Amino acid sequence: MRLDRFLTETTELTRSLAKKAMHREEVRVDGEVVRNPATRVDARSEVTWNGERLALVGLRYVMLNKPAGVECSARRGLYPLVRELIDLPQVERLQTVGRLDVDTTGLVLLTDDGQWSHRVTSPRRRCGKVYRVSLAEPLVGDDLARAVSRFAEGIELEGEEKTTRPAELIMRTATEAELTLYEGKYHQVKRMFAAIGNHVEALHRESIGPLVLDERLAPGAWRELTEAERAEF
Repeated sequence: MRLDRFLTETTELTRSLAKKAMHREEVRVDGEVVRNPATRVDARSEVTWNGERLALVGLRYVMLNKPAGVECSARRGLYPLVRELIDLPQVERLQTVGRLDVDTTGLVLLTDDGQWSHRVTSPRRRCGKVYRVSLAEPLVGDDLARAVSRFAEGIELEGEEKTTRPAELIMRTATEAELTLYEGKYHQVKRMFAAIGNHVEALHRESIGPLVLDERLAPGAWRELTEAERAEF
């Protein structure tokens, strides 16, 4: 691996800033000052920046029980970021694998493995995402039958050129629904229920494909995925 790339993966330095740090003789490899960004380093190399030894952290895969009031975006806005809940080195490298709205709770996956993230989110994989939905109005009888049919056929949402992909709706109680989606449009669950004249009061994601939110994780808690869980995608 090139030294400048190593620095960008082990610090917050950009490639340009890494080169400037080398030019200022802040970087050493095996005790020697190195100014050439193309210098090759490997796992046996001892690389330091301003005297601090650097090490690659590898790829991480995290399951988080997202609480309400936390954003899944990369840059902080009005709310804290989900990655700020995670105590790992270089946590800024972690990206959410699909997002949840600020007021939506439940399963969020984060990783710095872009290929794995793509496999999870690719529409071709038909990776179902299961949501628990609390509704303002009961959905029963003929209204329920029509809703199940419309969700299965696809709904035209305002501002969208294509109908939603077929979704599976099951009612746990008159006001508690289980909805499985195979895509992730903006505010999709809320917009779909609004289209049938209902209102979502609370929304919680329970699973993504074969990965189910660990019931031992309290809101805001996280853990790294096991090797077997990572291999599901």
